[in-house]
Amino acid sequence: MTNPIILVHGYSAEGQSFQTWKDILIREKGYDPDKVQICEYKSLTNEITLKDIAEGFDRALRINKYINPDEPFDAIVHSTGILVLRSWLSVYGRHRKIKRIIALAPASFGSPLAHKGRSWLGALFKGHRKLGPDFLEAGNLVLDGLELGSRFTWDLAHRDLFDEDKIFYGPEEDTPYVFTFCGDSGYGGIRGLVASSPGTDGTVRWAGCTLNSRKITLDFTKPADRYLITDWPVDKRTNLTMPFIPVKEIHHASIMDNPTPELIEMVTKALDVHKKEQYEQWVQYAIEKSADTLEAMPKWQQFVVRAQDERGDPITDYNLQFYKKTKDSDGDDWEIIAIDVHAYSGDNSFRCFHLNLEDLDDVNIQSLKLEFMASTGTQLLGYHEYIAEDTDITHIDKSPTFTLDLTPMLHETNKKIFYPFTTTLVEITLNREPLPIRNKNDITFFIDSM
Repeated sequence: MTNPIILVHGYSAEGQSFQTWKDILIREKGYDPDKVQICEYKSLTNEITLKDIAEGFDRALRINKYINPDEPFDAIVHSTGILVLRSWLSVYGRHRKIKRIIALAPASFGSPLAHKGRSWLGALFKGHRKLGPDFLEAGNLVLDGLELGSRFTWDLAHRDLFDEDKIFYGPEEDTPYVFTFCGDSGYGGIRGLVASSPGTDGTVRWAGCTLNSRKITLDFTKPADRYLITDWPVDKRTNLTMPFIPVKEIHHASIMDNPTPELIEMVTKALDVHKKEQYEQWVQYAIEKSADTLEAMPKWQQFVVRAQDERGDPITDYNLQFYKKTKDSDGDDWEIIAIDVHAYSGDNSFRCFHLNLEDLDDVNIQSLKLEFMASTGTQLLGYHEYIAEDTDITHIDKSPTFTLDLTPMLHETNKKIFYPFTTTLVEITLNREPLPIRNKNDITFFIDSM
């Protein structure tokens, strides 16, 4: 007996694009049409958030007459649908059994198009056309959650990917198995000139699709052990074994409207996975099937960075940069590594860095370092690392550059920092200090003691 399947569409799809996949499931797998349910939600109203949609999904699920509250179900999601499902799973899903999540071009960490959609032009092309109170709205709060480096996707990852106690995606049958697909191509024609950017399927970044993420914590307020890289026991979590599976000659729209026979085969086989051994076999099968496509694609990675002070307040004015030395480098010359940066408009302490790993040239690289600079905007305050009491403060820069040697992370498996087609979260903490560092500071002082 097959599980019911819920199809959750992406931003502004209005429930139409999943009809093709519903027909495929009925034809290829023999599903009862009533057991394949398309979930529609309103994403173009400015007051609605992704959290609202997730709660609405829970309410809708409880009253669906075709899905028994006690029976497990599968989910196929497209684009923004993954954020709806993950948000639901991390808050409301503990009482429901979901067996498989099949993600088609998922916006697991947002989209480079989201911040553009708030403009009038975005509303014109994606917003409501019907006259009424929501006319030409583009869904500002949903787009805010979809923006690269958003607070929403940061918080969500900490709930379902990095929670220390609750495991949401594990190898056993009590957590769902996740299958992630994305097209290898952007849009063509005029649409491609407007929308497509490097390392994407036209709408979502390849590096921002999968859930096999890691987190690096850089705490400069500590005297030692300043960095920590999350590690998961492979017997408890499947985050690191949920690979990116590219699909040849498919983009963000055609993965829904015109899926290839290869994709249909991989999806239908995924629906037959019931236990850990079958999942591992499917992963190996899909990797082999997509190997040539993956090899031909540029290798991109995302870093979502949050900078804060020791109080937890945001650091909004900063710069982060990677430098490398290769076998051909001259002396102490460091070469800057080109990175595309997007600052989250809702809070500039969150930023998304997009890196083509082919620019890294890790075969010839010998040394790697990270430099981080931050400014308070005033000479009365500065950001500093931990300063021991016996430190000669006369040599402390008012605007120091924080440097971290990443060379050990280049090749050590447990500390490796660069993984293509993944997103790595980086949290940086600095001390925010009144200046000068010691003795009388220029912000608060006693007049009589001057």
